[in-house]
Amino acid sequence: MDRNIVYPGSIPLDTDLLSINRSAMVGLGYLAQAVLGQSTIADGLVCSPTSPASLGVTVGPGSLIQLTTLDSLSYGSLAADTTDPLVKMGINISSTGFSLVTPTTSGQSANYLIQASFLESDVTPVVLPYYNAANPAQPYSGPANSSVAQNTQRVQRVQLELKVGAPALTGQQQSPPVDAGWVGLYTINVSYGQTEVLVSNIALSPTAPFLTWKLPQLRPGFASGVQTFTSSGNFTVPPGVTQMEVELWGGGSGSFASVNSTPSGGGAGGGYARMRIANLLAGQLVPVTVGSGGNGGTMAGAGATAGGTSRFGTYVSATGGGLNQLASVGSPLNGATPGGIGVGGDVNIWGSSGQAGILNQGGLGGAAPMGGTQNSGTSGVVGNFPGGGAAGAGTGANSATPYNGAAGAAGLVVVRW
Repeated sequence: MDRNIVYPGSIPLDTDLLSINRSAMVGLGYLAQAVLGQSTIADGLVCSPTSPASLGVTVGPGSLIQLTTLDSLSYGSLAADTTDPLVKMGINISSTGFSLVTPTTSGQSANYLIQASFLESDVTPVVLPYYNAANPAQPYSGPANSSVAQNTQRVQRVQLELKVGAPALTGQQQSPPVDAGWVGLYTINVSYGQTEVLVSNIALSPTAPFLTWKLPQLRPGFASGVQTFTSSGNFTVPPGVTQMEVELWGGGSGSFASVNSTPSGGGAGGGYARMRIANLLAGQLVPVTVGSGGNGGTMAGAGATAGGTSRFGTYVSATGGGLNQLASVGSPLNGATPGGIGVGGDVNIWGSSGQAGILNQGGLGGAAPMGGTQNSGTSGVVGNFPGGGAAGAGTGANSATPYNGAAGAAGLVVVRW
């Protein structure tokens, strides 16, 4: 892309700024052409009934790309250039409204056409101050002190026009033709006696050149968007997103209560999985399950339970921390418990095992990947989030007092797009 060169001490010229603007426009035009070609293309510009409903429609913000020339008129001190082709983009940032009229004869209908074209125009006239060499402290008002206003902007817009077709018996009405240099966007059908335009009355023109695809709007791992689930629910794929990255932690298992002089082992950490999922559809609903932490055992005889499995639809899962088969009330309680694991992910990692109790101390609670182990106390200690196993219960200073176990930590699901 062309760039101007300026030098310290040189007198600035108006063409310095004008050339920068023109060069930027040329660069963007050729980029648009490289991606989209030279055909006319519309984007946005959604036509919808008015709200509240009436015999009218609005065309929303949007753009129109069209092949034209570099500059049909002189651009300040830069001469016009009507020979070099350039793709330009007209942009409307606000809505445009149109009013319709129904036929006056019973049994008749009429078709309206909304057509569009690229429009470039000079606007925003201002009486500008000019340098007065005879008295620099007193600037001229306008060129040569003429007080003449001059346009200060060259804008590029989407020009929209409503054309009405001849009324005819319903079903026989014809749409008006598209004018040369314009493109048809919508046809709107209204009938005798109608008082408001409905969505069903609006249809795309057969040759409407709307953009039918978008560049990917996702870079998995860069977290342009993120949603965290600490409880089960549903994930709705956002518009424009086709792939995402999911991380899951299973729930940690609980620890048993200690029995007399036998401390209990720690619960195990849940597993971990990470997966990049492709070919998703906007609006797709994916059920999300967050594995619960296992229950802690009690001195009254209730046993500990394993951690729950976390799932992202049927794509990937991470199992919860398990329980040692020997770790039940009335059996040896100090066996290590197995950790959970990721299933179906691009990365699948085991959670840490819960550790056996030693002497009068309960075993350490196992960690889920990227989590931490849980230190033991006299009673069991709840597992560290996410997915940590609970620490086991000790037996007190006299090595003969039982204490309750504790619950494992719940799992976690994180979705990034």
